[in-house]
Amino acid sequence: MTWLPSKGRHLLAVLGLLLATLIWGGSFVVMKATIQVGLGVGAMLSLRFTLAALTTGLLLLILRIPLRKQDVLDGVWLGLVVSLVYWFNTDGLRFTTATKSGFITGLYVIFTPLVSLLFRDRLKISHGFGATVAIIGLLLLVHQPGMPLGGWNRGDTETLVCAVFSGLHIVLIAHFSRRSNGFVLAFMQIVVMMVISWILTGILPAAITANGARLGGLQGSLAVLKLPGVWISMVYQGILATSLAFFLMCTCQAYLSATEAAIIYCMEAVFTALLACSGFVPGVKDLLSPLQITGGALILAAMLLIELGAKFIRADRTAGDKAIG
Repeated sequence: MTWLPSKGRHLLAVLGLLLATLIWGGSFVVMKATIQVGLGVGAMLSLRFTLAALTTGLLLLILRIPLRKQDVLDGVWLGLVVSLVYWFNTDGLRFTTATKSGFITGLYVIFTPLVSLLFRDRLKISHGFGATVAIIGLLLLVHQPGMPLGGWNRGDTETLVCAVFSGLHIVLIAHFSRRSNGFVLAFMQIVVMMVISWILTGILPAAITANGARLGGLQGSLAVLKLPGVWISMVYQGILATSLAFFLMCTCQAYLSATEAAIIYCMEAVFTALLACSGFVPGVKDLLSPLQITGGALILAAMLLIELGAKFIRADRTAGDKAIG
């Protein structure tokens, strides 16, 4: 995008990141539907990232993009982190709904500034307010009257851990994307994730849970892959939600501030909820109570508060200083 003027690059970056967010929002629902028909978590992730690696690698060859040492090393670090993100997130979908997964994962907007403290960034007042609102929203979102722990389950816990590592991933992307090629970063993340997924799939237990889902192993995968719609899901996950979305993230975020990027990422949970509740994807039809809808809205409000609150506080202080002057 360097051939465009600065305003054009900024607009294209916003549109590109919004497209990635829309695709990722849909991937929660698509993954949930694929798990429900019997494809194991490990098998799905291994196939997804193998397809993505082949696609992205082919584009690297066509475009003749060199693999510089720094780009490769940065991509490997990102790949290790993103492996934790996807394994916790996808296994969490075995036990929780796509809508809850989308909103809980969206809490990475809160964890991002907390993780950035490790990189000597300052924690703003708005982050504290936003975290408080998000916790209240999270409790309302997962609460189910009469259920143990109010409805909080293993899937919710795994998804929350995923959100923490997602915050770390965003901080590292913001750092690495300014010194490394976005295409190489995307490719190396995908390759690392692919290798780790195949290894874990082979060693993790393949026992089927009560809802018919499994974690590791490839047993029954060929039969599931013959089902209508499963390969459409894999193409969506591998090419759109991985190859394209990773490239957009690694490239577009270099032209946006961390605040702008995080606000755009907030829309991911909204896209997930709209698709999951619409019933458009076969096998997935989430129903939210008014209390859960309120919780989701509070989480979204917390995301925006964290990113916009600091700006409003600075604006008020500036106006106050001018009035005093």
